[in-house]
Amino acid sequence: MSGRVLVTGASGFVGRRALEPLLASGFEVHAAGRGTGAPADTPGDVTWHRADLLDAAARRALVEGVGASHLLHLAWYAEPGLFWAARENADWVAATIGLLDEFAQSGGTRATLAGTCAEYGWSAPQPLAEDSALEPATYYGACKDATRRVCEGLAQLAGLSLAWGRIFFLYGPREDERRLVASVARALAAGERAPTSKGLQRRDFLHVDDVAGAFAAIVRSDAGGPVNVASGEAVTVRAIAELLADAAGRPDLLDVGALPDRPGDPPEIVADVARLRDEVGFTPRIGLEQGLAQTVDWWRSQLR
Repeated sequence: MSGRVLVTGASGFVGRRALEPLLASGFEVHAAGRGTGAPADTPGDVTWHRADLLDAAARRALVEGVGASHLLHLAWYAEPGLFWAARENADWVAATIGLLDEFAQSGGTRATLAGTCAEYGWSAPQPLAEDSALEPATYYGACKDATRRVCEGLAQLAGLSLAWGRIFFLYGPREDERRLVASVARALAAGERAPTSKGLQRRDFLHVDDVAGAFAAIVRSDAGGPVNVASGEAVTVRAIAELLADAAGRPDLLDVGALPDRPGDPPEIVADVARLRDEVGFTPRIGLEQGLAQTVDWWRSQLR
């Protein structure tokens, strides 16, 4: 495929990994982030742009300067533990709508935006398909859902092809250590006690490289509307922790039940991935056991 794609949030957990598969698909890749320069692992063929998307003038200059045919918008406020109720979510609603409008006015033809499984009503029958009930239980989920609704209307008015990738649960190297998998993997790799809850809740986890690959596949596809980005398989949090402990060779350090369960935590959240598989043509490459072992190895390398 030929075309020019603008990737926002390109220095983030998913964004930095989406660049290579987009290049491999034949795109001319332009990456944007707030940092002063491209991360060290940025592919050499990527053109890097520094831009604050919350600054309307800077955002407009970026979009007009790049003149992309495709947009992959991954940037959002994602501070672990805080993003669920952060006021910054509203800023990103406005910035995303503005970005899409400016992209359309600059001649863009296809946009892919990142959503979340938090848009769904988690008590709905599992697995969650793209047409399952939308009942966000958090401010973050409500802001993402509102953004999608406005952006879909805007895309229809502008004649723009729009896809919305709903991310479920992800993990992998470089994940913030305040998040579940990273916190356990880091502790085990460091030879430290790793406390967890009972971990009976079942979740749909996908390696970050596969999440990024799925988004690259959505960008180059014709699929429109919401697309679940997940594995389609549920596994208990306890099983995840045990696989990490096995990979680290330190099951003795795993302390299951040492942390309290979160009140009201849904017993199961898992995706129906038929659209991702059949319409986008994407299937994950990295199995759970392999991906968790890779994550432990990465933390070992960082702690040496």
